[in-house]
Amino acid sequence: MAAESFVPSFISSFLSSPDLSVIVLLCVLLLTALRQVGSLRLQIWQVMTLGALAVLLLGEISPEEALRAINIDVLLFLFGAFCVGEALNRSGYLACLGSQIVSRAKNTDQLVLLVIFSTGLLSAVLMNDTLAIMGTPLVLRFSRKYGVSPKLMLFALAFGITTGSVMSPIGNPQNLLIAIDGNLESPFVTFLSSLALPTIINLILVYAVLKLFFSQEFGKPALVHSEEVISDPELADLSKKALFLMLVLITCKILLVEFLPAWDFNLSWIALISASPILLSKRRTEVVKNIDWTTLVFFVSMFVLMGSVWISGTCQELLSRMSPQLGSVPAILTLSIILSQLISNVPFVALYLPAMGGGVSQEQLMALAAGSTIAGNLLILGAASNVIILQNAEKEGETFSFVEFAQIGILICVLDAIIYFIFL
Repeated sequence: MAAESFVPSFISSFLSSPDLSVIVLLCVLLLTALRQVGSLRLQIWQVMTLGALAVLLLGEISPEEALRAINIDVLLFLFGAFCVGEALNRSGYLACLGSQIVSRAKNTDQLVLLVIFSTGLLSAVLMNDTLAIMGTPLVLRFSRKYGVSPKLMLFALAFGITTGSVMSPIGNPQNLLIAIDGNLESPFVTFLSSLALPTIINLILVYAVLKLFFSQEFGKPALVHSEEVISDPELADLSKKALFLMLVLITCKILLVEFLPAWDFNLSWIALISASPILLSKRRTEVVKNIDWTTLVFFVSMFVLMGSVWISGTCQELLSRMSPQLGSVPAILTLSIILSQLISNVPFVALYLPAMGGGVSQEQLMALAAGSTIAGNLLILGAASNVIILQNAEKEGETFSFVEFAQIGILICVLDAIIYFIFL
């Protein structure tokens, strides 16, 4: 069955017997789009927290189930990464590193290209959430320094890191799950050989789409560069040690995933050990106090709400109805993009892998990796990195709306899916 034939089937079955938790999720999506209730302006973490409280009060998930749904590993990873990112930013060392990357950009076109490709390629190694944490203050600094639209810079970062993370088994958590549970013998070689070229093409398409929507920002006078100065040498020294530890641990993880998967370790270890020079120093209180705690609240709430939707069985029932068609590339790409908006991409991949049955091909696994990742380009809630970018941007007085993101993201996501379909 072609993808076009089961999309209406998905919508009709989804609407015929809606579950309370699914209705709450749809209300959360609506409130995320509106961000306004009367005169009350809501932040995205507040909307998600309201959704989590709603399913708890409605009895759609018990307090015990809610606690089990919270992924402590992800929270620890984010906490550690936030500490490293905050220290890098506060010390001025992050600005110095970023300045070296963009110093060769002569105009806005080259600046946007550098942001998209540098963050996109780095996300394949450092993981997209890490780049979201460290990249947001950096691109906003570029925006102020060069007089470029902050929304353009934020979108270049968001779509760049989501797209770039497709081509690596450690680019995002769902890819790592596919690499391990999909029993890939040589995951890095497999991902790169299958997905590197289409991903590079899609990064170019991100640039083309942003140029279409922000045409007034391009063709401006030449950029004037100036040298960045480290404002806090002591904290910068701690940041350098943290960054060095992070690169060493990521290198170890790459080698273990590729050659000794049985010895692999959790991503949270990377972030926490990397943050240890900061957390063990006398500057820890200053750094920890200023990390983005509201984003951590958002993730706790999201785990509870998505756990409730998972318990409802709505997505499981849909997949069971479509089991004969789950193995085709169009079906995998379409369902990955749609259902990742409802239960998030990692739970979706965990559900989809066994649903495909035995004898899953490399082509099917790569389609699952591509679809579940580019789902983050469709809507803000499609990727955790989008939320991190939005929350950190609002912390610095900048923002973008659900509709603004979707207008650009839907086009990018559709183009992404077409390119991956052609190559797979």
